[in-house]
Amino acid sequence: MSASDLKLTQLSHGGGCGCKIAPAKLQEILKAVNLDAMSPNLLVGASTCDDAAVYRINDQQAMVLTTDFFMPIVDNARHFGRIAAANAISDVYAMGGKPVMALSVLGMPINKLPTEVIQVI
Repeated sequence: MSASDLKLTQLSHGGGCGCKIAPAKLQEILKAVNLDAMSPNLLVGASTCDDAAVYRINDQQAMVLTTDFFMPIVDNARHFGRIAAANAISDVYAMGGKPVMALSVLGMPINKLPTEVIQVI
């Protein structure tokens, strides 16, 4: 299968943020975890359903932390990678932060996608 024949959207059961667990369902799943008692330095946590968490480092600084899982909404691998990265970075901006680094999480069916396509993403 060539990259031009590949339809990334055929691997999605939905599009974009619509594939995530709804906030109410996530709260139900996590109800046994005391999300507000994690640390006094946790300024924004899971209990608020915000775009990202905010953790105080000291009186002057805090870290904005986010992870994202984004299903393909386009078939072009490069475009999908850029859309997913922009979506994740926008969560930091939404919380008033400045992106300084990123970690990437990629889950792809390696038995269905050529390595070259996954590299492009």
